[in-house]
Amino acid sequence: MKLDFHMPTKVIAEKECVRNNADVFKMGKKALIVTGKCSAKNNGSLDDVIWALDKNNIEYAVFDKVMSNPTVECVYEGAEMAMEEEADFVIAIGGGSPMDAAKAIALLAVSDIDRKDLFSGNIGNKALPMIHIPTTAGTGSEVTPYSILTNHEKQTKTSIAAPCLFPAYALLDAKYMKKLSLKTTVNTAIDSLSHSVEGMMSARANIMADIIAREAIRLLASEFDNLASGEFTDEDREKLLYASMLGGVVISQTKTTAVHAMGYSLTYFKGIDHGRANGLLLGEFMEYTEKFAPEKIHDILDCMGMKTVDEFKAELHKILGETENFVLAELEMYADIANMAGGVKNSIHCPDRSEILEIYKNSLL
Repeated sequence: MKLDFHMPTKVIAEKECVRNNADVFKMGKKALIVTGKCSAKNNGSLDDVIWALDKNNIEYAVFDKVMSNPTVECVYEGAEMAMEEEADFVIAIGGGSPMDAAKAIALLAVSDIDRKDLFSGNIGNKALPMIHIPTTAGTGSEVTPYSILTNHEKQTKTSIAAPCLFPAYALLDAKYMKKLSLKTTVNTAIDSLSHSVEGMMSARANIMADIIAREAIRLLASEFDNLASGEFTDEDREKLLYASMLGGVVISQTKTTAVHAMGYSLTYFKGIDHGRANGLLLGEFMEYTEKFAPEKIHDILDCMGMKTVDEFKAELHKILGETENFVLAELEMYADIANMAGGVKNSIHCPDRSEILEIYKNSLL
């Protein structure tokens, strides 16, 4: 057996974990808090972080300009603020967008990387230390070394990756998710599910990642009825947050597959939420993969208590509802873009351009 497993992020998950672990914030003299405009202020997470910083007499500045699917321009602006404020560590509060942006900001604040070289893979391995506090249960970005940014040049989303982008700490408290809308809860949960399922369908899958993925899939499947009905207890929210973190651990080792690569076009061109985009494609990609690795797909289905991919597709439809409208010309363009993406090549069996198009058609037409 060959195994290479690296997970340097310390995870603390408990109620009131930010205030109960205020010493964690003693990482420097001044923090840059990276977040969006509203949610961190509305759910109490920003107040808790400021309380912890004040308790430790640590100064801070707030960069709250992160939008959904953050752009290159956004992270360079954040990095400029980090340098102007002389911040020596970064705190990310929010869903995947603020956490992904925070990683790029932490990198760019101490690295001289030209914009044209950001996606070159040549970004070094130096970044400001980070604490991540997720306020949605989906991306798992708090435990990955990836930052996913909108790449207008290639009309898609592209990742930057380096070991230095692993946060030092991830603080998980499901209380920040009590006010999440059903739409956001569903889309992030399906994103989380996609991470663990794709991890098991990845060419980089390994025994430890599969063990973690199975647990995450089992937990998420136990929430399918609640995702369809929109009724959640505090325990359900904790379960979704825990499963999301596990999914992040999985893809930190395996990366994602063609599902993410194909889903990015649905987000870029149609504005479909990232998690929903993955969910619209996941069932068909599992059916495609079943032809080449049936034992892997049966293993995934068994974690859900299901026998067939059709059962899973029916469950996804119940949760996600009707598919948006597409025309063939759009899907042909998406297939061209996805065919060039690295995620496709990370699949346990790599579809070619015609197969990618067929998966799109079966999923969306």
